[in-house]
Amino acid sequence: MYQTEIKIMKQKFEQVLQKLEEDFKSIRTGRATGGIVENIIVSYYSQSTPLKQMANIQTPDASQIVIQPWDKNSLGDIELAIRNSDLNLSPVNDGQLIRLSLPPMTEERRGELTRNISKKAEEARIALRNVRGEAWEEIQKLQKNSKITEDDKYSAEDEINKVIDEFNKKIEEVFLDKEKEIKSI
Repeated sequence: MYQTEIKIMKQKFEQVLQKLEEDFKSIRTGRATGGIVENIIVSYYSQSTPLKQMANIQTPDASQIVIQPWDKNSLGDIELAIRNSDLNLSPVNDGQLIRLSLPPMTEERRGELTRNISKKAEEARIALRNVRGEAWEEIQKLQKNSKITEDDKYSAEDEINKVIDEFNKKIEEVFLDKEKEIKSI
């Protein structure tokens, strides 16, 4: 009976991990990737559209991103959205495509980004603890309502702790990979 609660908890844990990985994709490292700009929301014909749904995003070299919209009329909207984003990038519009040159990262900026990803990783861990708390409350209710035995409750607790340890390790791995990526020159 408690297995369904643990299954639901695992699904929520997966969502937390996916959100963290998505957040990390948008954080700029030493080299250019399309993930930096692909989720920028562009106001296009009064519709809010992610950039990846309206343009081809390429990285011809480690310090440049090239955005080629499928509709040339959207160049101005894309340029405006990039300027208004918090990426601090200056787009160059040549009438056909938009080029973004990424300046080399300073040591100060690398430290700032490392602190930022550390904070995001901790927020993910907090989200895991909150989900674990909800699952544990449900399991205690099941035991209180005599739907599971006390032994089942403690078995569930052991299983919950194993799962949360597994996901905490995954978060740590994702964090360390991103930190290594940021610190590499």
